[in-house]
Amino acid sequence: MTRLLHLDATAPARPERRPRMANDEDVRQGLGITSRCLLRDGLPWLPVSGELHFSRVPRERWTERLRLMRAGGITVVATYVLWLHHEPVRGRVSFDGGLDIAAFVDAARAEGLEVVLRIGPWAHGEARNGGFPDWVQQAPVAHRTDDPAYLALVAEWFGHLARALDGRSTPDRLLGIQLENELYDQPGHLLTLKRLAREAGLSAPLWTATAWGGAQLPDPEVLPLWGGYGDGFWVDPGEPWDHTFRAHFFFSDTWDDPGIGADVREAGAAAPAPTGSPDPSSRPVSERQGGGAPHADLPDATDLSPWFPAATCELGGGMATAYHRRPRPDALDIAAVAHVKLGSGSAWQGYYMYAGGTNPGPDLEETQATGYPNDMTPRGYDFHAPIGEAGRAAPSHSALRQQHAFIAAFGDRLAPTPAHLPAARPTGVDDVDTLRWAVRADDGSGFVFIGWHQPHVPLPVHRAARFRIETTRGPVELPSAPVDIPPGTLARWPLGLQVGGVVIEWATASALTVLPSAIPTLVLTEDAGIPVEIVHEGIAHRVEPGGDALRLAGALDVLVLTADDAADAWVVEAGERRLFVAPDEVTWDAAGRVAVRSASAHPDVREYVDGGWRALDLDRTGGSVTDGRTSPEARRGAPAPRRPGAGSIRFQTRRDATVPSGQYGARDGRQAAPRDDVLDAHAAVYVLDVPEHTDDAVLRVRWAGDVLQLRVDGETVTDRFWDGSELVANLRDAGVRNGSRVELRVLPLRTDSGVHLPADAAARLASASGVLCAVDAVTIDQRALWTEKETPR
Repeated sequence: MTRLLHLDATAPARPERRPRMANDEDVRQGLGITSRCLLRDGLPWLPVSGELHFSRVPRERWTERLRLMRAGGITVVATYVLWLHHEPVRGRVSFDGGLDIAAFVDAARAEGLEVVLRIGPWAHGEARNGGFPDWVQQAPVAHRTDDPAYLALVAEWFGHLARALDGRSTPDRLLGIQLENELYDQPGHLLTLKRLAREAGLSAPLWTATAWGGAQLPDPEVLPLWGGYGDGFWVDPGEPWDHTFRAHFFFSDTWDDPGIGADVREAGAAAPAPTGSPDPSSRPVSERQGGGAPHADLPDATDLSPWFPAATCELGGGMATAYHRRPRPDALDIAAVAHVKLGSGSAWQGYYMYAGGTNPGPDLEETQATGYPNDMTPRGYDFHAPIGEAGRAAPSHSALRQQHAFIAAFGDRLAPTPAHLPAARPTGVDDVDTLRWAVRADDGSGFVFIGWHQPHVPLPVHRAARFRIETTRGPVELPSAPVDIPPGTLARWPLGLQVGGVVIEWATASALTVLPSAIPTLVLTEDAGIPVEIVHEGIAHRVEPGGDALRLAGALDVLVLTADDAADAWVVEAGERRLFVAPDEVTWDAAGRVAVRSASAHPDVREYVDGGWRALDLDRTGGSVTDGRTSPEARRGAPAPRRPGAGSIRFQTRRDATVPSGQYGARDGRQAAPRDDVLDAHAAVYVLDVPEHTDDAVLRVRWAGDVLQLRVDGETVTDRFWDGSELVANLRDAGVRNGSRVELRVLPLRTDSGVHLPADAAARLASASGVLCAVDAVTIDQRALWTEKETPR
């Protein structure tokens, strides 16, 4: 039976308002903001920001990471400036080496990326004391309030930061500055922080604050930024998948999330706000907007400021792993949340994290011992991010890259365009029958978004779907015949889309990009299992993905990639836009010259040029991309390079594991992590025979147990709580040199531990006899660097 799904896309966009921010205050030439979107050079702009913590990434890797971020479609890099990392002892302030914030800003700007600094003073970021140095945490002040004694400390910190930036904290160098983080009930304090930052010499066209949790913000002094995670470590170990996570897989006009940081909020809120009559502009954003909610777990009220567009800074690019709860999102989970937010009207896609890292020393992590409800890994901060701790791209990089290529090509149309929701919407987060879809369109032109994926609770095939969309140009029905929507579908179908003077009335393949030429090429990607139709001038063309381009009206080519090719697609945004398909990692420098990292003797890189595919002509160049600051002396003692590829590493058991007690403490029902003395007493110890390797080489360890530490010459350089995934560590960054002693320490996990694991890991633990402790394989994986021979067109 055909299901005709109905949606009215005739409602107008929000009334346009222009705050002083960026328009009249802290102005950058060519940049503005309205209640609908950001503007750049007079055109709507939809930024894509990704979080990378410069102090958690080796300085010589900054440019590599930034280029891989840019290759993933990131246009803005955001970073915490963690006070704890820079001034652990009062008066001993360091912005040297890997803490050089000015050099990081320069590196990002050199790669064409905008920068947002999240300056705190409290940050969270799974850092000790939320980023406060111990001496600040222990100071006799009312933290995160307008207590003059506290403000004196903050003013001192902001002054250090401004001096370290040395003229770079200006609207022409920074895009934004975030004040504090997850501050819910101190709107006046946010204004004070903004004043102190500006007095110190810090300035940017955008001032932001996190808005979730019903935060009270001083509208319109800060741009509210939202978040959305599909799963999280901050839920108790015995709890099911929380409805606050589940809601992010549904299109909605609600942007608040009461779940993010709720455990920290409950554990210790900021001091109460001063008494007195509150300014209406400082009421919770959701309260200011009002609106009803038909379902407690799927609210249906707008909570946006009338001054600003819907913008995000913490869409889950992955998820950290706490000891008691160890979520492991996959690529589709991560992409689905981002896709739903885009279809719901996002005018700024922001991810936390986009690139993982490593804490720059021991005892810098969030712990129960420092008053937090969670124990985090002391060194590793991989976050299951699109770019992992070791600098390798994860599958989520590809899944998000497709969305970001779409934004790069169509963001100027999408950014100011309203989102429209269907008449029949899901009844709650348990509804697995009602299709989840939305339309972003204005005057009949836009995109149909379908988001039919969620983790943990499988969705069925949605049978026999057709869509009827009311537009200002009349109704549109698609496709020609009912189609089944398979689970895992994340679709962006063109609707009344004009490219090169040709109007695509609709198509049942997702928009990816547009390649410029005398006859431009609209590139679509197959949504697996759904037949591709492209309608122009009332004629429906059936197209086989992977075939030749369809030429319409002699003025537009439409190329449809297979789903497999789409997963390997890279769109170069430097000079003239270019399309590549490659299973390996593709990046490019500021001049647009392409580089490929590959373990293959002959990398397979295809470029679509002049209506056909050609192999990219590459030269092997060997070494790694760096920012040029690493001296030859710093590389002395590194093992000599060997041929790229992958291979097993020999290891021997130095000591067998013994059974630990499994009782390492707890707080509020959440298990505490074992400390080093437990691992020293009970962990299995394996000594690795690490061969000569390249600068790019990573160690991959498939293992099972409770806690793994990688130790080099006796020092723990990274670590993991087991969640079923492998450890990936860059050998050079871990400090492995000729003669280094490299060890793995694996603590057994007791079957009665009670920690929350992903389903496959939990099944393996349940099948163990009393304890689980195994190293399944240890391999080395290394690649060569190749660059294109010819200068880019």
